[in-house]
Amino acid sequence: MSIGAILLAAVGIILLIVLGILIWVIGSYNGFVKLRNKTEEAFSALDISLKKRYDLIPNYVETVKGYAKYESETLERVIQARNRAMNAASHKERIEKDNVFSRSLHSLFALSENYPDLKASENFIQLQEQLARIEEEIAGARRYYNGIVNRFNTKAEMFPGSLIAGIFHFERMPLYEVNSREEREKVNVSF
Repeated sequence: MSIGAILLAAVGIILLIVLGILIWVIGSYNGFVKLRNKTEEAFSALDISLKKRYDLIPNYVETVKGYAKYESETLERVIQARNRAMNAASHKERIEKDNVFSRSLHSLFALSENYPDLKASENFIQLQEQLARIEEEIAGARRYYNGIVNRFNTKAEMFPGSLIAGIFHFERMPLYEVNSREEREKVNVSF
């Protein structure tokens, strides 16, 4: 075998190795893009459910106001928390502000327990049923979002994916987590 043939074979092997690495890098990068886009889609679905809740709360508060005239401070805190959550700029900030909003809803639900006439109101009962359905949607959307984020974060942290994540700046995404003990308790929407 001549030296030219050996060199040609060596160059061919090197080109195959480089081509294999290039295909792997492109495939890994595209995998991260796909998961990032699925995460954005999941957050958007969650955001839609949260918006439904945000839109329903003013009606809920107005109904409670009619019966609980002396509880304006609690009602104002709920509306303020709602507005801050709606105006959050990033995913992480939205998650944090929505957790605060969820805590403020607990005080609104507790408040309604003190007014038997309110609990008997047809409008209030319908609002509670809508809110219960929306809360179920939100729980499902959170599970889906967290599942996709978990896949993304795992891929970004495990070798060799961590190499691609570092090179192309794919950073960990925030999970939708419950941060306080009160939030971990079940929200009771009673009729």
